[in-house]
Amino acid sequence: MVLNSQSEILMPDIAIRCEGLSKQYRIGERETYKALRDVITDAAASPFRRLRSVIGSGNGSSIRNPKSEIRNSFWALDDVSFEVKRGEVVGIIGRNGAGKSTLLKILSRITKPTRGHAKIHGRVGSLLEVGTGFHPELSGRENIYLNGAILGMRKTEIERKFDEIVAFAEVEKFIDTPVKRYSSGMYVRLAFAVAAHMETEVLLVDEVLAVGDVQFQKRCLGKMGEIAARGRTVLFVSHSMPAIERLCQRAILLGDGKILNDGPASIVVDSYLNSGVNSPALREWLDLARIPGNEVVLVKRVRVCSQQGGTVESSDIREAIGIEMVYEVLEEGRVLVPNYHLVNEDGTCICVIQDLGEEWRQRPRPIGIYTSTAWLPGNFLAEGRVLVSAAISTYSPFIVHVFERDVVGFRVVESFDGHSARGDYGGHMPGVVRPIVPWTTFQNTNA
Repeated sequence: MVLNSQSEILMPDIAIRCEGLSKQYRIGERETYKALRDVITDAAASPFRRLRSVIGSGNGSSIRNPKSEIRNSFWALDDVSFEVKRGEVVGIIGRNGAGKSTLLKILSRITKPTRGHAKIHGRVGSLLEVGTGFHPELSGRENIYLNGAILGMRKTEIERKFDEIVAFAEVEKFIDTPVKRYSSGMYVRLAFAVAAHMETEVLLVDEVLAVGDVQFQKRCLGKMGEIAARGRTVLFVSHSMPAIERLCQRAILLGDGKILNDGPASIVVDSYLNSGVNSPALREWLDLARIPGNEVVLVKRVRVCSQQGGTVESSDIREAIGIEMVYEVLEEGRVLVPNYHLVNEDGTCICVIQDLGEEWRQRPRPIGIYTSTAWLPGNFLAEGRVLVSAAISTYSPFIVHVFERDVVGFRVVESFDGHSARGDYGGHMPGVVRPIVPWTTFQNTNA
């Protein structure tokens, strides 16, 4: 069951607490959601239905086979427990069928858990499906009042926020047009605007940023950030990892109905995208028996670093990022060339970079320990996950002394503020690099 703070007391700084939350479905069984008129009709008929159930009980017709139920059922959520503090923005991620939407439906009181319970502090607003509660024949104006009422807003509250909702959704010209004539973008803008302007302590959002242009996405992110800044809590389900990393300080990874990881958003996103591949931003070999290399050179450490010198697992697309290698030369007389092979999360080779610096180019390195860092400029790599393989070679003759595949990894995160190579475009941008290049434009005045 889901309890609010009036029936169960939470710690003052805790907005949501889930304890042993589990939901079982039977295969082939569909959970139906009723329209408002059906709820009213059921409420009126419930005393008579209860009487019939009492009269009809004990006839044996409703006896079920427990073994059959176990065989034909699955757990959409299985013993999920976590806490969310007030003012936190938490991303819920995972593959399709992981249990993300089921969790939000339970917290929204749309469906009941099979086991366990959730305690929520304060009023809850949710946007789980685009246009949930909208009637296609009603105008945008009428649907604001209808949808607001379904979400629990009072009429005076809707009237006070009406102009702000319409302005946010940018549907002023069409506010008295039936929403069945709206585009999908207009539909989602209006639905999000109503939910976002509800005066709630907790906002539950499911994949709302999948529709809409970049300006709308920026307003959504800004609005949710504004909500969190006022001490309100946001749970945000999305398949967009860049959106999760931009918006959320923390992420929870679900898989097969269980919590697989819970922690800082960038770390949890990395664990999700790696799918078990161990490629942190730092790899160091302390065991001499396992250190990569040969009698010529040994690699002691590889890491990803910022311009400030710290080890980083994610970097803003506009910032330069360094890949550092510490190695020990054991034999003189070799012209050693450190190099890196960069591969994106699709397995496509982005580039190979090698040390062509004048200081050591075509010059043998004396015995000793060296640190070589390759700097990738900002606005070069596209957003996403990058895996780095590290190597040291000689070219005359050609010998690969060290090659460690996928030794470290990092993420490139792109902002929606319009100052990266994506500009004001919010959709999918293909390509392994995303440079900003000079443009020249002139107007041809000759007819």
